[in-house]
Amino acid sequence: VAGQDSPVLLLGETGVGKELIANFIHQHSARKDEPFIRVNSGAIPETLIDSELFGHEKGAFTGAVGRKTGRFEWAHGGTESIPVDIRVIAATNRNLEEMVAEGRFREDLWFRLNVFPIKTPPLRAKRSDIPALVDHFIEQKSRELKFRRQPTLAPDAISRLKNYSWPGNVRLNLTKGRVHGPRGAAAMLRINPSTLRNRIKKLGI
Repeated sequence: VAGQDSPVLLLGETGVGKELIANFIHQHSARKDEPFIRVNSGAIPETLIDSELFGHEKGAFTGAVGRKTGRFEWAHGGTESIPVDIRVIAATNRNLEEMVAEGRFREDLWFRLNVFPIKTPPLRAKRSDIPALVDHFIEQKSRELKFRRQPTLAPDAISRLKNYSWPGNVRLNLTKGRVHGPRGAAAMLRINPSTLRNRIKKLGI
């Protein structure tokens, strides 16, 4: 689908690599030399979503003191023209089809996004890929660290990796949102609270 202009919907739980696939699609498309604008819609307040995506003119509402360019215009190069030539690649860890049935997601938006869905399974569902992934990362790290010879795996390493549960990204519900303190996420992860805050900010969590 990379060579097409169809919208793409990437489905899969957190941490399976949806952003990597989105980057791959863009880099192998005819748009590869144009901007790839990333938008974390979950981080935008509901009242501001229209303004963030489509922009607004000065005076459009209280507090609109100037013209704001929306993300869709950025994707077109940020010009003054309003018609835009864009392609949407959306990604979610939610079951949108189920949310549509429950009335919690707009059906018309679902149909526009769900043109070419790609389901990305977690590693625990494709354990046969583990040997190839291990070889890839050993080769990559050996080049980065300038090893003359690649390290040899322990005899039972592959079987241990295949038998691991691979639970995926674990969201620190136990901390109830606390970063520092004896029951905070930093203490559980055994890292400095400032380091954790910086990583949270960098990853947009």
